[in-house]
Formats: sequence, C-alpha cells, structure tokens
Amino acid sequence: MLRIGDVRLESRLLLSPIAGYCDLAFRLTVRPLGGVGLACTDLVNPRGLLRGTTKSLELVQTDPADRPLCIQLYGREPDELAHAARWCAARGATVIDLNMGCPVDKVCKRDGGSALLRQPDLAVTLAQRVVNSVRLPVTVKMRLGWDDSSIVAPELARRFEDVGVSAVTVHGRTAAQKFAGRVSLDGIARVVEAVRRIPIIGNGDVKCPQDVRNMMAVTGCRGVMIGRAALSDPWIFRDAHALLTAGRVPPPPSAHDRIELMNRHFDHLLRLRGERLACIAFRQRTSWYTRHFGRCPKFQQRVRSISSASEYHAAVEVLLTEMDTARRPVLTCA
Repeated sequence: MLRIGDVRLESRLLLSPIAGYCDLAFRLTVRPLGGVGLACTDLVNPRGLLRGTTKSLELVQTDPADRPLCIQLYGREPDELAHAARWCAARGATVIDLNMGCPVDKVCKRDGGSALLRQPDLAVTLAQRVVNSVRLPVTVKMRLGWDDSSIVAPELARRFEDVGVSAVTVHGRTAAQKFAGRVSLDGIARVVEAVRRIPIIGNGDVKCPQDVRNMMAVTGCRGVMIGRAALSDPWIFRDAHALLTAGRVPPPPSAHDRIELMNRHFDHLLRLRGERLACIAFRQRTSWYTRHFGRCPKFQQRVRSISSASEYHAAVEVLLTEMDTARRPVLTCA
C-alpha cells in the first residue's frame, strides 16, 4: 500500500502527532478500528528523552500492540537528535520523524519545529545526521514555508531526498498561518513534483474520507496524515481506507459503538496512567467524543468533574439515559 524506506504500511493513512492527545492510550484505542498505517507520538525533546525525564518517557511509551510506530523528535542540535534517534530505535520505533512544522511559539523560540524552515541548510544537516545514525527510515514533517514570501518546501523536500530521508509529510500551510485559512493543495502538489522517488504525505484540513481521496487526487501525494478529525471520529481511518480500496464508506458506528470506544479509551488511560491522571485526561478529552452525541448537558457537566473510575461510569449511565430520553440517533459528523 505505502512504503517508507523498507517499511511496508498496510494503509496510506497516518495518525498525526497531535500535541497533547496522541499518547499510547489513544493510539491503542484507534488502531483496532482499522485503517491506521502508521501512528506517531507527540513531538519529543531529545534532551529530555536522553535525560530520562518523566514527561519525555511518557510521550514515547509504547507496547507490542502499538506497531508500527513513528517517534517524532524536534530540536536543532545534530548530536542530540542522533543520540535520541538511536535511543528510539532501540526501544520500539519503526520510523523516526523530525518535526520541522510545529508553529507553536515555545518550540520555535528554541529554533525547533517550523523555525528550521528559516534555516534550510541546518534543516538538511540535521536530517542527514539522523539518517546516518540509525538503520530505521527517517522522515520529516514540515510546512510549506515560514510565510508566503519564503515557500521552501519543494526545494527542501528534494534536498532531504538527496541525503536519504525516506518520506516527507507536508502540512499545506505556512508557519505564519498556524491553523488559519485553507490548506494549499497546490502547495503540496509542488512538493510532490519536486521529488523523484520518495513518497510525499499530505496533511491538513482532512475532515472526512472524501477529503482524503480529494487530497490524493489533486496533489498526487502517496499518503495522507490525519490529525484533529481523528479525535472526535477515530473511524475516519477505517472509512477512508475503505473508500480508497473498495470505493465506498462503511455504515457509521452506532451510539453504543461510540460509547464502547470511549469506555475503552478510558480503560487504557486507567491502566497506563492510574485513576487520578486518567480522570484528569478524560475531563479534557471527552468534549471531542460528545460532538457526536447531540445535546447531553448532564453528561458533559458530570464528566468534567470526575475524580474516580466509578464517577466516570456513573456519568456514562447519565449519557445513556439522556440519549434514551431524547430518542434521537448519534450524530454522524462533527
């Protein structure tokens, strides 16, 4: 379906490294639904990883069911990135990705993320150093450029290919845009045209299976990375894969399918992080799931203050009651 170096993926769809959300619990929740060719960790600071900080180790936590896995690193120090890449290769990574697309200030102020688009020679040096340090495929995720006056993605992608990078993911906005405006499919297409062999993976504004098919058709990209749409509707991978391979989208999940998935996510959090942290995390994440439940104010109010597993399950019982009372189906789109 899609090859990144010598790694053959079972689908052309990748789970984006969504900061704060794509932890092991979420990846283990999404994968069994089908259609995820590769899942990525949150971006990780190599210095914290090498020092063994709790936060960094939590970000790269994995297990045998979490394969194939891409660990994403960011930074500007070649030696640190190389050492961290070797550390990841020894602990379960299938692919190493270098983040050159994050527009968040705290990352860019350290000359990481999309700030590297203003230093293309350094960006290529970093990529080459990591490629030479591991036997795993190395990929790069970037934006079109820092702003509209400095669109560097086509040239950079070509240079990355020359130093051995196995694939490039392109978010079709500039860093200055952050998440405003529309993704430029034409901009992604120009990156596709610039390389000779390696796959280009498109990213940005993918909200439904038809968006996946359209991005691939318009740009010629070989795969699509999906981010925020997966938080509220993880079935998007299953559905988009079915559309690409069979030409049709399966029936939508039922209300009980969605509740079951939400419960499974909570159970993974409970097992991996303990009751207190699982509850804190789910207070923040439930809003994504409730986009598909119609109006459920009592459930939303209760789940925002849960502090135990029993309180979570009691809130779910409230949700079931609200849905039965309303006598309406779960919404199928956000």
